[in-house]
Amino acid sequence: MSVLPNSLQGRDTRYLLHPYTNARAHEANGPIILARAEGVHVYDDAGREYIEAMAGLWSVGLGFSEQRLIDAATKQLQTLPFAHIFSGKAHEPSILLAEKLVQMTPAGLDHVFFTNSGSEANDTVMKMVWFYNNAIGRPEKKKFIARANGYHGITVASGSLTGLPVNHKGFDLPLPMVRHLTTPHHYRYGQEGETEAQFTDRLAAEFEEMILAEGPETIAAFIGEPLIGAGGVLTPPAGYWAKMQAICRKYDILVVADEVICGFGRTGNMFGCETYGIQPDVLVLSKQLTSSYQPLAAIVFSDALYQGIADGSAALGNFGHGFTASGHPVACAVGLENMNIIEERGLVAHAAAMGEILRAGLAEVADHRLVGEVRGIGLIAAVEFVADKATKTKFDPVGKFGQAFFRAGHEHGLIIRAIGDSIAFCPPLISSEAEIREILKRFRATLDQVSKDF
Repeated sequence: MSVLPNSLQGRDTRYLLHPYTNARAHEANGPIILARAEGVHVYDDAGREYIEAMAGLWSVGLGFSEQRLIDAATKQLQTLPFAHIFSGKAHEPSILLAEKLVQMTPAGLDHVFFTNSGSEANDTVMKMVWFYNNAIGRPEKKKFIARANGYHGITVASGSLTGLPVNHKGFDLPLPMVRHLTTPHHYRYGQEGETEAQFTDRLAAEFEEMILAEGPETIAAFIGEPLIGAGGVLTPPAGYWAKMQAICRKYDILVVADEVICGFGRTGNMFGCETYGIQPDVLVLSKQLTSSYQPLAAIVFSDALYQGIADGSAALGNFGHGFTASGHPVACAVGLENMNIIEERGLVAHAAAMGEILRAGLAEVADHRLVGEVRGIGLIAAVEFVADKATKTKFDPVGKFGQAFFRAGHEHGLIIRAIGDSIAFCPPLISSEAEIREILKRFRATLDQVSKDF
């Protein structure tokens, strides 16, 4: 398309550098400008309607027009629009939300630290764990082990934990204290003839070998998403988390569960930890915490970790970390109301039921000549497309099919996400059966169009 210099699109390309965007391609094509939204639908400035089948960025759980969240924000803006929580200051919304999160998260998580995003939260987790180990006399125990294709954010620290090349290339990442393990995805990384159980055993052995090679006294934590989200909606093989946790306990390594995408009903339970039997020392939350009506993230962590940090702060006179907007009162008020709505309306069970319909509908294309795998759990799913079904051969270049599908989806009023050549779905928790079936209808129409060219 031709971008007129003085149009809103033209001013966008002139002044704004977009995240996760090819800047040169964007200059040529211009943006789709979204003007309004309601429920599961968004509308561009030309009035075109789209179903937001990704809930924004895996995040708008309650849809785009929940009046109770708007009212919670408005009320807080009218009473206490800002207050920091540095140096002993406090306010009611952050206290109540912290209490609520401790009550609803898995047992053994007793304290909360607020940040503004999941990236900041995982960056903070690294600093907290380093501070903790320094405080208890283990200054050498600082390395983090993550997984290839995992996603944990984009700061220097959290971007290092992330295991995606696009987040490393050009940025001089990862940092040297981060290691990455094989992606726990049997379809793509299992060896020929290897069963899922054998694959799980191999990954567990790889983990233990890495610990021993690095030195257990140097490994501080293992971090993982219960289900890998932005890396392709990759569900772990059976028994994976139990084996990885057992190794962590054997070598005194903290378990960090990144639930930024999985939390608050996405996997069919309130938390992905419940879905996969994870008992974390640290839980990281964001996105659906406020349905993204406000920026907010939370680290919920064990009392043992808190006690070490508290002792360290006493010895040094301070815990020298925090953000101006940590525990922002408006964000916390929205988050608290968001939690209330999810519970009152039974949205976790509803999402699980809608997920069954979504995944059953996607499974109907499993025999398509370009479909390699249909996967997911709860109300999150993906379809991986391949150039050759029998050999699982990827398209050359990777992403060629996915980008074509992404663009064509807009023509059919469907917003999805292309992750390489996997098409991801993460509809709002409130999606009705009719809306899920409409997503499937638009998906099939897009597939029919795009597959003609491949």
